[in-house]
Amino acid sequence: MSENVLQKSREIKSEASWLSGAKKAILAIQHLIAMFGATVLVPILTGLDPSVSLIAAGAGTLLFHLVTKGKVPVFLGSSFAFIPVIITVKEMYGGDLTYAQGGIIIAGLIYMIASRLIKKVGVERIERFLPSVVVGPMIIVIGLNLVPVAYGMASNNFIVAFITLSIALLITLKGRGLPKQCSILIAVIAGYILSFKIGIVDTSSIANVPLIAMPNFSLPKFDLGAIGIIAPVVLAVFMEHIGDITTNGQVVGENFIEDPGLNRTLLGDGLATCFAGMIGGPANTTYGENTGVLAITKNYDPSILRIAAVFAIILGFVAKVGGFLRSIPVPVMGGISLMLFSMIALIGVKTIKSSKVEFDFKNVLIMGSILILGLGSGSIENHFGISLGIPVPFTVVKISGLSFAAIVGVTLNAMVNRKK
Repeated sequence: MSENVLQKSREIKSEASWLSGAKKAILAIQHLIAMFGATVLVPILTGLDPSVSLIAAGAGTLLFHLVTKGKVPVFLGSSFAFIPVIITVKEMYGGDLTYAQGGIIIAGLIYMIASRLIKKVGVERIERFLPSVVVGPMIIVIGLNLVPVAYGMASNNFIVAFITLSIALLITLKGRGLPKQCSILIAVIAGYILSFKIGIVDTSSIANVPLIAMPNFSLPKFDLGAIGIIAPVVLAVFMEHIGDITTNGQVVGENFIEDPGLNRTLLGDGLATCFAGMIGGPANTTYGENTGVLAITKNYDPSILRIAAVFAIILGFVAKVGGFLRSIPVPVMGGISLMLFSMIALIGVKTIKSSKVEFDFKNVLIMGSILILGLGSGSIENHFGISLGIPVPFTVVKISGLSFAAIVGVTLNAMVNRKK
């Protein structure tokens, strides 16, 4: 009798383990869909191989998790900040992107050096310059700067985008259990079916590719000219890294700047970027899309992101599946992205509220400066011809947008709240 009970217990545990694994796989696919569009868009715009970019993103994510002790539920994908400099180097060297790879590797090494310096200085000193009055508006800017991108995607077909968004919101607000955690995946499937019915799904990306294909890996070349153009971009994305890691921590309810530490997250980002440069992929960065998924699903298990990373690596070799994901209509992803990016902005508002930031003149000045410069610097430059930002010597890069706003906000806070 006891043997039968023991056998039954083993069967129940085995079934529970299988269900848990299946649930993680489904949630990982959801994260994969969230990152896919942006990650393959960067190589499409620059001329790099999309399949290599997927492998670089997956492997980079695994490297990041290894360095950060598996504590931070982050996915790393292709960085948009490097697009203009990669294109510049490509034009300078007659279309040879291997020189851009060399610059990307050096950019990753700079991240790793910065990681070492921060470890020596101490995270506590860094955190003193990043109170909620600075971090909250930075998170809002990250989310709201991405909303117009999502709107542009949705504008391809507002009806499809609206229906997709409505399904995702309805399940998120009214659903329970696994369906609620998979609201994005369910909404994308529904949006895809609707798009197929009305004839806006292009299946050529599935039909015209083989099942398995070897990505176009390439080795880097190094030249001071290319390095001088690409490496300084690190200055522009450093504050974005802090903002993304802080946002992720606010969603999860952990202080990742302190544990595992900003030095480790920077090291992970640097290693991922170096690896991408070595095999022919674009520089990697933490993805707000996946942080938005975390905020919606309320499932913060880092292992799910690692499963998604493994799927991304597999996709780099399985051309048919990659083709299917590329066939997801733009308005479907636009509707989903509107929800993801709005969630990020709301996290920033929540950060300010939960920290009980006083709305006195000094704090309003700091928050207002970050919001105005972070959201409006482009409009001010276009309408008034005023150049806002910090030019970086010897390169085409200028620190503006979020990075410029963050630097101004940190500096203002250090000046007006120095007693605190």
